[in-house]
Amino acid sequence: MKVTRITINNRRDSAVSGERSMEHQLLYFRTPAIFRIQEKDVTVNGRSVMLCSRESQRSFRPSSAKGIRYDIVTVNMNSSDKQYIESMNIPFDRPIELSDDYVISSMLRSMSSHIMHKSLYQSEFMELSMRLILIAISENCHKIPSGKVETIPRYSELKALRDAIYDDPMNHWSAEEMSEDMGISRPYFHRLYQSAFGVTCRQDIIESRLIYASELLRNTDMSISVIAETCGYDSDAYFMRQFKQHKGCTPSEYRRRAAANGDLDTE
Repeated sequence: MKVTRITINNRRDSAVSGERSMEHQLLYFRTPAIFRIQEKDVTVNGRSVMLCSRESQRSFRPSSAKGIRYDIVTVNMNSSDKQYIESMNIPFDRPIELSDDYVISSMLRSMSSHIMHKSLYQSEFMELSMRLILIAISENCHKIPSGKVETIPRYSELKALRDAIYDDPMNHWSAEEMSEDMGISRPYFHRLYQSAFGVTCRQDIIESRLIYASELLRNTDMSISVIAETCGYDSDAYFMRQFKQHKGCTPSEYRRRAAANGDLDTE
């Protein structure tokens, strides 16, 4: 199971109609969508995934005027990989609404960050990440409840908050305001957040901004200074230092590599 390409935060305001997938692909939808399946509309209100078989036609559209946001992972699969997926009872070419997308969204972010580092074990990392994603999808298909929902107080509110942070990275998120909105103290808010997701709220805010910055570096000719300001940074130097610390290269180097590799193709 070889991951050949990954693109994060694709955005569309219009419908995708009859678009053919030449390779197997995993689509992860960050926003509600309407799918056209066998001449019928299927609406998915929450976050969802769809595993597309080779040569399949994809037809979907936004369910609101806000457009649609989704990630794409292109994968080369052999017969053994397909049997593995079938053994997990994961359907192809059908949207699956996720009751909890924590593992899937986290793994996709890790894969997107890791893809720029041409490490010795990159292929193994990508394959293992895909298998973890497939396990998470299978659990959703079989409606296995998440233990976190049961054991961590206010988990649903924290999860909605985390989704909002990644959906709106340009917002000036404040831990003080978020804890006040939840009616809890800041120290308790930080403890709950880290218990729920294994990272601090500040780390998620930084990561959401850097993911958006990476998207702008790949897909626009905006200057580094403008991108820094757009992503909520008051200092270009601080943005560049933080980007290099988390991504392993400067924004300019990232843009050059993205252009050279065909938008972060892994091959």
